[in-house]
Amino acid sequence: MSAGWLLRRLLLVAYTVLVVSVLVFAITQVLPADAAVTLLGENATPEALAAVRDRLGLNDPVWLQYWRWLTHAVAGDFGLSMRTGQPVAPMMLVALSRSLLLALLSILLMLAIAVPLGLWAALRQGRAADLLTGLVSYIGVSVPEFVTATVLLMLLADWLQWLPATGYVPPGEDLWDSLAHLALPVITVSVIMVAHVSRMVRSETIDVLHSDYIRAARLKGLPERAVLLHHTLRNALLPVITIVALDVGYLLGGIIVVEEIFAIPGIGRQLIVAITARDLPAIQAGALIMAMTYAIVSTLADIAYALLDRRIRYD
Repeated sequence: MSAGWLLRRLLLVAYTVLVVSVLVFAITQVLPADAAVTLLGENATPEALAAVRDRLGLNDPVWLQYWRWLTHAVAGDFGLSMRTGQPVAPMMLVALSRSLLLALLSILLMLAIAVPLGLWAALRQGRAADLLTGLVSYIGVSVPEFVTATVLLMLLADWLQWLPATGYVPPGEDLWDSLAHLALPVITVSVIMVAHVSRMVRSETIDVLHSDYIRAARLKGLPERAVLLHHTLRNALLPVITIVALDVGYLLGGIIVVEEIFAIPGIGRQLIVAITARDLPAIQAGALIMAMTYAIVSTLADIAYALLDRRIRYD
């Protein structure tokens, strides 16, 4: 991995975020919302509305409004929320940290289940275990998040009363209580990821097991355990890095439903509240921060792939 490739990748991230910022700003400009009316209310006088529009620069050309917004956003200033009057950036970053915590725990649980499950299915290809794993995977992919969440709520929170149904507790206040409140949403999010990652691990493991270097390793007399752990599993898991990076995009966008059901104040739920209230600065900040996070995670995945697979050259 050369410094030139890394520089080009970072420039691509910057370009992607710039394009997204243009799209986000353009979309918020055409939304049926008037910032002045949102701030002052429907009963405000035309003179008061005109004064607010002038103060906020809403009468300026669109390109000038975008440039002003972008320069402030680069400095970490996304303005004030029209709903709360508080700075948008700290609010969205705190919400992002909650979503990332949910995503991280979901990914760890998914890997702990999907990798052994996919490996087990590959080693028993065509047998009952393989068919059972495939059936579980298809069910996991097919069932929507809100159905899985509802079933888990009824079973674990209502009937058995093992876990709290909704709410969020910061880990700094009470770690165990925080994990208990996150358990149901983490399981819900993990179900779908386990489905496609286990299928990916199974497919890649089968391909690796039929490769020439695995046959050569066995002909050398290496123990089957060493063949599986040091040769098969390492190469079969490389594509999982890409899948996990793509799943981060799903997690930041797809867990909006999960956050809403379990009342977790993550960035997805904050974005829904902002859209409902037509809070334009919060909408712009939430969408741009989510895009930046996804671009950064994708870049880190590419770097990890390059470091783990020496056969790939990035010049």
